[in-house]
Amino acid sequence: MVVVDSSVSAIMADQNIDPNTATNPSRQEKHVPAIKAISGDEKSPSKEKKNDAYASKKSTTVIQKSHCFQNSWTFWFDNPSSKSNQVTWGSSLRSLYTFATIEEFWSLYNNIHPPTKWVPGADLYCFKHKIEPKWEDPICGNGGKWTMFFPKAATLESNWLNTLLALVGEQFDQGDEICGAVLNFRARGDRISLWTKNAANEEAQLSIGKQWKELLGYNDTIGFIVHEDAKTLDRDAKRRYTV
Repeated sequence: MVVVDSSVSAIMADQNIDPNTATNPSRQEKHVPAIKAISGDEKSPSKEKKNDAYASKKSTTVIQKSHCFQNSWTFWFDNPSSKSNQVTWGSSLRSLYTFATIEEFWSLYNNIHPPTKWVPGADLYCFKHKIEPKWEDPICGNGGKWTMFFPKAATLESNWLNTLLALVGEQFDQGDEICGAVLNFRARGDRISLWTKNAANEEAQLSIGKQWKELLGYNDTIGFIVHEDAKTLDRDAKRRYTV
């Protein structure tokens, strides 16, 4: 994971970027000089003083670099009003923004309405860049998903954020097997799912499920459903694995 001078997890936890600071949507790194603490004297200083002042200014200037994630990620959104009019499943999905740094993540996350303000039926996805949150995507096609249920919206928001931080911060031992996460906001109960690549890799799937529960402190049993079973059996699909 490419991070300057510290780990992604440490920076995200301890150096929480100011959410109210707007960032440039450009993906290029920006070098932002800190405000110089030394101001010029009203009187014209001698040449020697000028040189001293320049040296002081130069020594107190800080160059800040963006802190990059190992992977780029894309937020997707599915509007319930659009879903009702779609001809094929997934045609109403819209990609919102692709981010690759800690700074971009916090700027985006803190400007997205919390789930409690959504209309029931809305879905928000966070997937690795170039992976679409669809069964038809070749990377998702042979995979499946782990799902947690949250009857109370208050716990939904914190668990969604902690899931995102675990994903982008590469906290999973089998992180290469993960495609992304989806938050489904529903009137009868909300849920968060982790989509994975290879459902047949039992060891990887069990590792992901157990580690996710530990990271969130989730005590209920969760199940893994294979996408292919969900496509053919719909709500009758059985859980392949449980932890």
